[in-house]
Amino acid sequence: MDELISLSNATLDQLAVEHPRYDRAALKPGIVHIGVGNFHRAHQAWYLHRLMQEGLAHDWAIIGAGVRPYDAAMREKLLAQDCLTTLIQLDPKEVSAEVVGSMIDYLPIEEGNAPLIRQMADPAIRIVAMTVTESGYYVDPVTKGFDTGHADLVFDAAHPDAPRTAFGAIVAALRLRRDAGHAPFTGLSCDNLQGNGDILRQTVVSLARMSDPALADWIDSNATFPNSMVDCIAPATGPNELALAADFGIKDTAVVTHEAFRQWVIEDKFCVGRPDWDKVGATFSDDVHAFETMKIRILNAGHQVIANVGETLGIETIADCMAQPAISAFFGKVQRNEIAPTVPAVPGKTSEEYVDLIEARFSNPRIVDTTRRVAFDGSARHPGFVLPILRDQLAAGRSVEGLALVEAFWARMCAGVREDGSNIQANDPIWDELKATALKARTHPATWLDQSRIYGDLSKADPFSKAFCEWLSLIWAHGCEAALTEYAQTDRKAASANIG
Repeated sequence: MDELISLSNATLDQLAVEHPRYDRAALKPGIVHIGVGNFHRAHQAWYLHRLMQEGLAHDWAIIGAGVRPYDAAMREKLLAQDCLTTLIQLDPKEVSAEVVGSMIDYLPIEEGNAPLIRQMADPAIRIVAMTVTESGYYVDPVTKGFDTGHADLVFDAAHPDAPRTAFGAIVAALRLRRDAGHAPFTGLSCDNLQGNGDILRQTVVSLARMSDPALADWIDSNATFPNSMVDCIAPATGPNELALAADFGIKDTAVVTHEAFRQWVIEDKFCVGRPDWDKVGATFSDDVHAFETMKIRILNAGHQVIANVGETLGIETIADCMAQPAISAFFGKVQRNEIAPTVPAVPGKTSEEYVDLIEARFSNPRIVDTTRRVAFDGSARHPGFVLPILRDQLAAGRSVEGLALVEAFWARMCAGVREDGSNIQANDPIWDELKATALKARTHPATWLDQSRIYGDLSKADPFSKAFCEWLSLIWAHGCEAALTEYAQTDRKAASANIG
């Protein structure tokens, strides 16, 4: 085998795959992105790279950033290869690769976040974007309000010049910009949250108000926080992904694999300009909510439909779950009977057509997306993705049998042991609390629904609570497959008749 080419600016012309045709040394920064994971590099960085390939947006290059110590490992990997990333597209029919070069630097990660604050305070930075996970915005899962009592936020309010969180750093940078007479930047959330821009505004403005009410008013009046919907499956990187890069003759320690699908819908609300992402496939829309409702309810909630039962049964990937007839049938029935009815059509696509699309995407065997990754952070993902659908079904007087089973599978998974006796490692920020409650729920199922921070008043919704308790009792008595079989064979009309 030929010697691999180490990825760097100096070796780009040696590569046999598509790579930057633009002069990366001439790029100027315009965006700071906090949270440089696989998804960002396969999605937002790719859209910008494609613009740059067209000779556009050369003053919008990305500077990467992180605020947690574990971000340092990614920084080291990317700086060692000039912040280049190999993207490998895993289409069921073929595998292809390209090298993306829209990121030009990665800031040092330091306590107090001084390098990040300085960079964001530079007026050349016109967008600060982020992917920090759904649970990273300090939102109470029930009230959806700002969690002023969180220890991180209390610290940031007391130490506004040396904050602990990304949001504290944003507030500090905006203070410097205001004091210097500069305009604010646009805050662009790229996380899977409905109304993610509104939530980012709430977090930033509320945190600023804890230490400087006048600054909070200035931010609220002058900065913009567009809502956006993002979509592209980009699995975690491991030995198999590194080997795929090697198949293309490339040594890349931060390679990213992704599916042959991307979508980005954004409100056109940018206070100091933006790249023309729409020229390379993004959509600017005044109705992001409709697109994100379809995606979050059918794709993101759909992930929760299958990941928890898959993890409990020891099924490694989402594609493997979909290859199991009982699980794929469960997925299809819950989607078409209980999720799609709550999702209005968007231009060019009905909810039923989108279910078909997601079934095909989840079934792609080339996408090694682990059930463990998808099941991570259920305490944020179930309230964010699944429970709003359940509430809408209840309000409309329709069945919640399948959604109750989804929640029962989550409760079973959180007991921390698979049906084969192997342990499920901690997979949630509040895992210990969830596990203790799940073990109690084995004999008293309603205990699970008493977690008010997750379920609110849903424990009092008899059609849901009754079905949930029956399903969880069945799962513990006879196993997940028995529950899947019963759900497939009957609509359990006796239980659902109480709805309404």
